[in-house]
Amino acid sequence: MKPGRFTARWRSGIALAAILAASPAHAQLAVSSTSPTMNAHNVARDSVVSVTFDRPVSTGTFTTANFKVFGKLTGPVAGTLSFANADHKVLFTPTRPLLAGELVLVIMSRNLRAADGTFLRSSGYTFMFNTATSPHAVHFRHHASISNRTGGSGGPQTRIYGGLACDLDRDGWSDLTTVNEVSADIRVFMNPANGSMDLPPMVTPHTPIPFEASPNEVGDWDNDGIVDIVVSSDGTDEVAICRGLGNGRFATPTLVTVGDNPRGFGILDADGDGDMDITVACANADRVVILLNNGNGTFAAPVNMTVTGGPYGMMAADMDNDGILDLAIGGRSDQTAKVLRGNGNGTFTQVSSRSMGGANWVVVVGDLNGDGSMDVSGANSFSANGSILLGNGDGTLQAVSTYPIGGHSVSSDLADLDGDGDLDWIVSSFGAGTWYCYLNNGSGGMTPLVDFEAPSNPSCAVPVDYDNDGDIDLLLTDEIADLVVVMENVCPGDYNGVGGVSVQDIFDFLAAYFAGDLDADFNRSGSVTVQDIFDFLSGYFGPC
Repeated sequence: MKPGRFTARWRSGIALAAILAASPAHAQLAVSSTSPTMNAHNVARDSVVSVTFDRPVSTGTFTTANFKVFGKLTGPVAGTLSFANADHKVLFTPTRPLLAGELVLVIMSRNLRAADGTFLRSSGYTFMFNTATSPHAVHFRHHASISNRTGGSGGPQTRIYGGLACDLDRDGWSDLTTVNEVSADIRVFMNPANGSMDLPPMVTPHTPIPFEASPNEVGDWDNDGIVDIVVSSDGTDEVAICRGLGNGRFATPTLVTVGDNPRGFGILDADGDGDMDITVACANADRVVILLNNGNGTFAAPVNMTVTGGPYGMMAADMDNDGILDLAIGGRSDQTAKVLRGNGNGTFTQVSSRSMGGANWVVVVGDLNGDGSMDVSGANSFSANGSILLGNGDGTLQAVSTYPIGGHSVSSDLADLDGDGDLDWIVSSFGAGTWYCYLNNGSGGMTPLVDFEAPSNPSCAVPVDYDNDGDIDLLLTDEIADLVVVMENVCPGDYNGVGGVSVQDIFDFLAAYFAGDLDADFNRSGSVTVQDIFDFLSGYFGPC
């Protein structure tokens, strides 16, 4: 072989080796860090959301189609994008603060590109965080009980089977939607946006949906910047996708047949294209149905995935901290909690299963012990208990801790009721006619706080800062009485509710006490005793 030819081949080999050695680093754009961090909680509501990448990005690819911030209360979050650190860092500044106690998703699609032409991985990247609520010596005062029947409490039964809060008209205040089993519709109370706890007259006409609907979730499936709602009906085996019009009303729902006994939802970008997709648990069919969004609010044909054990409750969350949302599922028949890992291509793989401690009805996920990993809470129907399962951050769960609940428990909700930075727990019991509130000890252990007796039978609790004062109020739905019980989170010493603590509160409390008025049952024991005086004075002289 001639020396020149050998030298040329040698140089080509060195160049090829250099390219191969460098190729892993240049294979794809990658996320280096995020702020807030993945699954963070107690995040300041005015925080700037930032993502740092491993190389400079192509700024022109950061459009609303490829980079979304979505709040479960706010809906699509408006804001401005900027770039720093030689275009390694992307910053999103919300136009106004996020709402208190809000679960926020940051969704990045596979179409984001680096300056060198490489793309983000095909699965995209999603992370979640919770916003802070104001520290508060938690005390709830009954504000009102409002019927959602036409013509008031004497009107035709609606049977409130579910409820949710979200900002339907983009004014920065959470509105209330009830999902009604018998009247087969959703009914909306728009927030008066004046800082009161009043529920104004309902928006009409009501939006028809299939009968016996209850589970619900929010999204923006047509990418128009307005909150949409999806509900599932085990009466017709359909889901109804209700596209918001921005004024508390909805377009005629799109109905999709999914399978026998559809219940809980998971809302996530399942295939990495930046759109919000829908998964629904179908208990009697032993399957989860995947509806992939076409990007315009229409969906591809349902894809069925076998999940045994009667999948009932479900929520999407990142259970293994890889930037791809997974599904946490509660089984009704096998009484297990399962984690299905999101593969980022529209498919899922079951990675773990644990005893749920009961026949599950609802699953809600959040970081309960502050370790940055998602944990599972559940309400376990006729098993008359609730469950807490701490997550290990790898898709597996620790052994269940169960809490006895009187009667059929139908809803589990998480919210930071006292503003101490961890998520507290509300369990609704239809069978016991009671809403049970627990305080988190910071490690995921729950201590009873207060029980609220229902007018008839609870269907769910909607924890939300309805009056925008920074703390969490409770909108409690009663399925049989068709009432929304409005409980305002107030300063304990502000007995008369006029705003602020004054000596008049003492006079008003004592007047109610000596009259035997149940409003003087300050500690919610069910009767008025001398202990209520001590508890009221402790609240009056204590911090708000």
